[in-house]
Amino acid sequence: MDNSVKIFDSEKTLHVLQEIERNPKVTQRDLAQRLEISLGKINFIVNALIDKGIIEIKNFKNSKNKLAYMYLLTPEGIKTKIELTHKFFIWKTQEYEKLKEEIGRLKSEANSFLPKQEPV
Repeated sequence: MDNSVKIFDSEKTLHVLQEIERNPKVTQRDLAQRLEISLGKINFIVNALIDKGIIEIKNFKNSKNKLAYMYLLTPEGIKTKIELTHKFFIWKTQEYEKLKEEIGRLKSEANSFLPKQEPV
């Protein structure tokens, strides 16, 4: 599976879409800081999302910068975000179940090392 396919099926992409939806005027640098992802990776994700028509970029005038950008989710982007949110829920539920099992095994193992208490 190449990187362009993986990108559309990842938590990072979901988080980028969520941030863009919350704040369309967010910069790539802000995204990188908020999501703790390198600026280069954010740039790669954003450009891939633009190329696939999931987000579009608009120019707007800003008093600080002569020209700034605004990212907007397209109808395809909204659909993608919904699909990724559903997958994210499944991923996290599976992760939770695995952790629950592991905690149970570790608890059982730890209890086997504790001295047995005599009934009173």
